[in-house]
Amino acid sequence: AVMQRNGLSLCMDSPVKSAAKRPLRRVLESDSDEEEAMLTARAEMEPIQDKSLERASSKQVSSAHPLFLTRNPHGASLGSCIPPSTNWSVTGCLSHPCDNGACCYLCWASLAGVLVQANCWETLRTTSAVGPVYWTWWLPIFLWLCDPSSFSKPVVPLDPMEYNPSKSSYHPVQDACWGHGQRVPYLAVARTFERIEEVSARLKNIETLSNLFRSVIALSPSDILPCIYLCLNRLGPAYKGLELGIGETILMKAVAQATGRQLDQIKAEAQEKGDLGLVAESSRSNQRTMFTPPKLSAAGVFSKLQEIARMTGSASMNKKIDIIKGLFVACRHSEARYITRSLGGKLRIGLAEQSVLSAIAHAVSLTPPGQGFPPEVLDAGQGKSAEARKAWLEEQTQILKQTFCELPSYDIIVPILLEHGVESLPQHCKITPGIPLKPMLAQPTKGIGEVLKRFEEAAFTCEYKYDGERAQIHILENGDVHIYSRNQEDNTSKYPDIISRIPKVKKGSVQSCILDAEAVAWDPEKRQIQPFQVLTTRKRKDVEAAEIKVQVCLYAFDILYLNGESLVKEPFSRRRQLLHESFVETEGEFLFATSMDTCSLDEISEFLDQSIKDSCEGLMVKTLEVDATYEIAKRSHKWLKLKKDYLEGVGDTLDLVVIGAYLGKGKRVGMYGGFLMACYDEESEEYQSICKGLACCAWLLGYWHTLPTGPGQGTPQAPLPHTG
Repeated sequence: AVMQRNGLSLCMDSPVKSAAKRPLRRVLESDSDEEEAMLTARAEMEPIQDKSLERASSKQVSSAHPLFLTRNPHGASLGSCIPPSTNWSVTGCLSHPCDNGACCYLCWASLAGVLVQANCWETLRTTSAVGPVYWTWWLPIFLWLCDPSSFSKPVVPLDPMEYNPSKSSYHPVQDACWGHGQRVPYLAVARTFERIEEVSARLKNIETLSNLFRSVIALSPSDILPCIYLCLNRLGPAYKGLELGIGETILMKAVAQATGRQLDQIKAEAQEKGDLGLVAESSRSNQRTMFTPPKLSAAGVFSKLQEIARMTGSASMNKKIDIIKGLFVACRHSEARYITRSLGGKLRIGLAEQSVLSAIAHAVSLTPPGQGFPPEVLDAGQGKSAEARKAWLEEQTQILKQTFCELPSYDIIVPILLEHGVESLPQHCKITPGIPLKPMLAQPTKGIGEVLKRFEEAAFTCEYKYDGERAQIHILENGDVHIYSRNQEDNTSKYPDIISRIPKVKKGSVQSCILDAEAVAWDPEKRQIQPFQVLTTRKRKDVEAAEIKVQVCLYAFDILYLNGESLVKEPFSRRRQLLHESFVETEGEFLFATSMDTCSLDEISEFLDQSIKDSCEGLMVKTLEVDATYEIAKRSHKWLKLKKDYLEGVGDTLDLVVIGAYLGKGKRVGMYGGFLMACYDEESEEYQSICKGLACCAWLLGYWHTLPTGPGQGTPQAPLPHTG
C-alpha cells in the first residue's frame, strides 16, 4: 500500500528453488515508450558468483542518484556493502555468525517498540524455516520500513491543463507537462502566456517565463529556439524579413471555417470582445470533433507559421487559410487564443523583448544545459542568499543583453548558450557585418542651456540632424553591401543607388565595416536637401535603378566596425577620425555630417539656425572623449538632440476637431481607442482630416467617457461616428 501510494509496484518472483548462494538484487525498470512510466521494484533470485549486493542499471534512474534508505544507520545506499556483525540475531529465531564474507543488508526501524533485524542472506538461505517464506514476509516489511520518499521515482508528466510555471519552488522536470525527449506541447506555452497575461508584475513574469525555459532546457533543448520566437511573436531575425501577411478579415474567415460558424457571427463577437483571439478560443471550445486530432507542439506551430510566411503566389492565400484551419482544429483550451494573436501580429500579454532576454539568462544560469538526463543541477542558485542570487542573475542577464546588442540573432546566440553557457558569450559572439545592430538613440532637450549644463565638463561636438531615414551600411569582406533600417529591416533592395556608390567612396584599405548614416532625399538641380515626405514616395522594395525618381544622398556620421575590429568601445573622436580616413566625399551622393566643435552658447545658437535653413531638423550634440562610447540599442544622454519642435516657445500649435473615433481593442474594449482629427478649411468650409490622434487619446478618453449622457445634461446624445 505504501508503494502504491508512492507510485511503486512490487513484482514477486517464485520462492527459492536451489541451495545456490544468490544475493538480493533490486532492478529498477521503466518503459520510456509509455506516456506514464512506472518504476518497478523487482526482487529476483539469479545465480551469480559475487555475493555482494548489486544495483542494476536503469534507463530512467541515473547512478548519480542512488536510492538512499534514510533509516539505515550506516547511511549506505542500496548496492553498497555493510560489514557484517560477528553475532547478529533475529530474536527468537536465528543466531548465526556470518563468517563467510557474505554481504548483508541491515535495516533498523522501531515498530511498536520492537527492534527488527534482518540478518545476512546466508542465514536466511540456509534456514529452511525462513528461506521459503522469505518473500512473503521480509521483503514487504523491509520496503515498508524504508522511507518511501527516499526512492527515486519516475517523473510522470502532468496534464498540460495543470501546468503552472508561475508556482513557487518550481521543479523543471517534475512540474513539466511533457517527458524527456518529447516535443514541448504548445499548450505549455499557451499556459505560460495565460499566467503572464494575468499578472502585470515584470519580475514575476520573468520568473514564470524562465521556469518554462528551464523545463525546455532540461527535457527538450532542441525546442528552446521555437519557444523563444513564439514568446517574441517573431518568425526569425528581423533582417530576414519573414512576415505572415495575414489580415484580420482573413483570420476571421479561417476561424469561421474551422469552427463551423458564420462569418458575420465571428465579426460581431470580435467587435463586442475586442479580441479575435478570445472569439477563436470560445468558438473552438464549443466545437466537438469525431476524431481527436494530433496535439500541437511548440515546434510544430512555429514551423507552420514559418510556412505561412514563405508562401507566395496567386493561390497562396487559400493555402494559408488551410494551414490556419488545420491549426485551429487541433487547438485545445487557450491555444486558439494565442495562435490567433500570433497570426494577427500582437500577443497582448505585456511581454517585452528585454524581459524575454532576462528569462533566457535566468533559465540557462539556473538549469545549465548539456547535463544529460536526469540533470544533476536543477537550480544552480540554490544555497545562495537572496541578495547574492539576485546579483548573480543580474550579472548573467547583463552579459546576455550586451551580447544581444552586439549580435542580435537568436539563431546564433542560443546554440552557443546551450553549448558554452552565458559567461562564454563574449568570447564567441561579436559584432559581425551582415547582422544589423540596434542603433544608439539621442535624448531630446528643451534648450541650449540644458546642453551646456549637462556637458559642462566634457568636450562635445554639434552635428546637423538630418530629416531622413536611418541607414546602417554593412560592407562585407567579399564585397557585398547590405543596408538596414533603424528597426533592423533589410533595405538593401530599396536603395540600389547607394549600393552602387559604396565601392567608389570607400578607400582601398577598407575590407569590411559598418557605418551609421542617414539617407536623405536630395534635389540634384537645386543641390539641396528635400523634405522627408519626398523620401517616403520612393518604392519600398525591389527598386530598379532605372525607375528611381527621388535621388538620395547618404550622410555618414559614425563607424562601428572596421576591418575585423569593433569600435563601439572607442571614443567618438576616434571613430569620427577613422570614418574620415576611410571614405571620401562625393557631393549629392556620399557626405559626412556637417559638424562644429564648440562650447559657445552663441555659436551653438547660430549653428542651430543654420541647420534649419539647410532643411535639417536641428542639431545632434555628442561627447567627444569622456563617456563617448557607442551605446548600442540605448537612448543615451551622451547624445542630445536639439530640434525646433523641442525648444520652449518655438513649437507650433494646431486647433483640431474630433470627427471620428476608432473602437478600442484588447484592454480598451468598450471604449474608444483612437480619434480621427481634422482642421477647418475656411475656403471650402469643410473639415479636412489630418491624422489619427493617439497622443491625446488618454485625455480625450478620460474626458469623453466621464461626461454625463442623460437627457438635458448638455452633452451629445449620439456617440461619435466610428470610422474603424
